[in-house]
Amino acid sequence: MTRLEQQIRFCREIDKEKEVYRQTYLCSGNRRENDAEHAWHMAIMAAVLQEYANEDVDLLRVMTMLLIHDIVEIDAGDTYAYDTEGLKSQAEREQRAADRIFGLLPEDQREKMMDLFHEFEAAETPEAKFAKALDNVQPVMLNDASGGRDWREKGIRLSRAIPRQKRTAEGSRILWEEVSKPMIRRNIELGNIIGDTDLEEV
Repeated sequence: MTRLEQQIRFCREIDKEKEVYRQTYLCSGNRRENDAEHAWHMAIMAAVLQEYANEDVDLLRVMTMLLIHDIVEIDAGDTYAYDTEGLKSQAEREQRAADRIFGLLPEDQREKMMDLFHEFEAAETPEAKFAKALDNVQPVMLNDASGGRDWREKGIRLSRAIPRQKRTAEGSRILWEEVSKPMIRRNIELGNIIGDTDLEEV
């Protein structure tokens, strides 16, 4: 198989990401978003909101991480952020998926994609921290816009949401303080999130 044939095979395979549906509803609340829409939305958000990253970041690197990080869900499925049981096997399932899907590419591109996938998951570089921040902010924004529908349906408690959401500040203190935090606070007041801990924690 030629290099181009391998690349086209990969490009065809990732079309399946359009059929992986997440738990989060669109802003309209009409349906749940799919993984490809989620990735596209965050890539554009990265371009628009780059100035709010805590540190200078390589925008192309951030955008590429955001575009590829959920490709593994073609095989592994979407693991809901608050699914305690699903989270236990998430890393193993996603690594198997990364091996197969990125393995369709020529070796140099396979290694590059795998490195970016692992960088995102580790969330240690400025780029990965900012990408993770956007991965937290985007569903909060959609949940808020859709009237807290998913939070309400799942009976999400603040004590479960806050550890993940507070990590937004590691990539962007401004997005945490001025976007996510007020939205979460508003949805507690509306009863969409169960406020089972001190509101001052938010």
